[in-house]
Amino acid sequence: MGWAIRAIMGVNSVIYIVIAIVLSLLAVVSLYDVALRFFVLLDGGSMTEGVLGVLHALLVTIIIIEILETVTAYFRTCRLQVRPILIAGLTAMVRKILVYGLEPLDIYDVAGTVAIIAVLTLAVALIGKEK
Repeated sequence: MGWAIRAIMGVNSVIYIVIAIVLSLLAVVSLYDVALRFFVLLDGGSMTEGVLGVLHALLVTIIIIEILETVTAYFRTCRLQVRPILIAGLTAMVRKILVYGLEPLDIYDVAGTVAIIAVLTLAVALIGKEK
């Protein structure tokens, strides 16, 4: 029975290593995208679309890095860290507002988005106070 548990833990570790490698590659590519969008903006692109493009790419990079931090923290502590996941979720909601906006003022969509941001912000704050 002990060999089965070790085998499962070994497979689990391999999966986390593969995820960490893929997330690292995605973070590098995403950061490269941020740099490209920034240089296009400096080269005389549309200011509004350029800034939103840079922010969009930067927020995606932050989300990837926060998820990568969760995976690497699991390697160090063998515990799942909740705070980076919450920060990634909060960043994703901010990105949603920046990219898609709130143009179709469906009150339920706006209220849902604001409620999710409020809950994630509160959760990040409460977890920060625990330490």
